[in-house]
Amino acid sequence: MRAEDIPAGVSVNRRTTQAGERRARWAWTEPSVWTDRMLEALEEGVKGGRWYSLMDKVYRRENLKAGFAEVEANRGKPGVDHVTVEQFAQQREEQVERLSTDLRQGTYRPAAIRRTYIPKPGSAEPRPLGIPTVRDRTVQAALRHVLEPIFERTFAERSYGFRPGRGAKDALREVDRLLKNGKLYVVDADLKSYFDSIPHERLIERVKEQVADGRVLELVKSFLKQGVMEGGRIAEAAEEGTPQGGVISPLLANVYLNPLDHLMGQRGYAMVRYADDLVILCASQAKADAALAELRAWTEREGLTLHPTKTRIVDMNEAGAGFDFLGYHFTRTQRGRLTRWPRSKSLGKFKDTIRQITRRTNGHSLPQIIQRTNRSARGWFEYFKHSHHTTFGPLDSWVRQRLRSILRKRSRRRGRARGLDHQRWPNAYFAGQGLFSMIQAHARALQSVAR
Repeated sequence: MRAEDIPAGVSVNRRTTQAGERRARWAWTEPSVWTDRMLEALEEGVKGGRWYSLMDKVYRRENLKAGFAEVEANRGKPGVDHVTVEQFAQQREEQVERLSTDLRQGTYRPAAIRRTYIPKPGSAEPRPLGIPTVRDRTVQAALRHVLEPIFERTFAERSYGFRPGRGAKDALREVDRLLKNGKLYVVDADLKSYFDSIPHERLIERVKEQVADGRVLELVKSFLKQGVMEGGRIAEAAEEGTPQGGVISPLLANVYLNPLDHLMGQRGYAMVRYADDLVILCASQAKADAALAELRAWTEREGLTLHPTKTRIVDMNEAGAGFDFLGYHFTRTQRGRLTRWPRSKSLGKFKDTIRQITRRTNGHSLPQIIQRTNRSARGWFEYFKHSHHTTFGPLDSWVRQRLRSILRKRSRRRGRARGLDHQRWPNAYFAGQGLFSMIQAHARALQSVAR
């Protein structure tokens, strides 16, 4: 910036400091898109409250390269064109140049998404995922770089899912804080098939509240209207839903529920939301009843459905009462203490993972098996370390039993570990082999908090 361009009364140092502070606040944004001037407009507001001329930021080569870098880091399977991340990377420059040209000239069209299914914990039905091509995931990432900061400014404080600098642990801490502050009547809500139910036209209207660039809006629509390939056939996209598996889907899902977040806050309800998982914590039964009625009215109005049997009000004053949220089960014990455990599905998923690693027919060496076991156990513990202390001892014992069963088979004995096996391979033996202990890790975590 030239000296004559600096407004009167504003020192160069002060202006530089302000720009540096602003950049620090938005450090997670893509710098090839969000320049200092763009960030200034973001914070101070744009004329008319809506953003124009954004498409040139989407097709900027540096932005597309940054988008592919994220796709590459996340790996993932190929889409309907069978082009892998590795193959795309080998032609990175040519692919980015082609995408930039197609987007600039308006000839870009996303391919159909590839339908696949993954196990859904606690359900016999698998969870459907839609896998876009690497090419389309790259464009979606570049589009998200442009749109996310615009909507991030509008998102509510108690919305935690798929947002920069926020996560499930923050949502759990807020729920714990609200319970301890006496909000013990909990609306445990379940949005039935949320990602598959978002009405496209209403979602686009939400996006239009902040974005006026018609080409960007058409690009968003094109991702909503992608066909679905399943069983070798391509079916037309429905008029509702954002495919789980798309890079842009979590942002759009947050955009659609943002008015609900603000409505509940304005009504004085403490709603904590992570994507489509939400709970509302109230100080009285009457308040909880009113909150549920407000939630039901909003969802019906906006084309969504509350699950009729999974949505309920839980009175956490009662011993044994509880609700699940983000993998935890919050409950009040028979002695009247509020606490939390890993919910049964979370425990089951962890045990299934360890079972795969510790099959008795496993051909790997014990140090290799322990290394893989430790990797899974440490990750699981890091998330669930705030559980009641009695969670961890039984899990440590169960893991050691699995390892003893391997050693028993290798000693040409049948069946699971039992009896003298605990003397042949005592706990100290596995500690010496470097086996991770959850109960010891929990004790260290408590000591760290106490200091």
